[in-house]
Amino acid sequence: MDISDWRERIDEVDAKLVDLLSDRSGCVMEIGKIKSRRQVAVRDPRREERILERIVHHNKGPLADEAVARIFEAIIHECIRLEEQSSG
Repeated sequence: MDISDWRERIDEVDAKLVDLLSDRSGCVMEIGKIKSRRQVAVRDPRREERILERIVHHNKGPLADEAVARIFEAIIHECIRLEEQSSG
């Protein structure tokens, strides 16, 4: 494979990542609605910590655990923001 083939593959993976993030966001919005009805806080720091631990444990590289954790911290942050919007 040459560079254009690899770039095409990256484009395909990026599209899949966006689809997965959209799927995750949809789940978060539904959880936000449930939490709103139950009057439960949006943020759960222990849950966030468990997510990061699970993700790092699942990581097989080549990205370092710290890099994967930073990426998921950003995902979690954006999902919290979305959950707050959907629960309000």
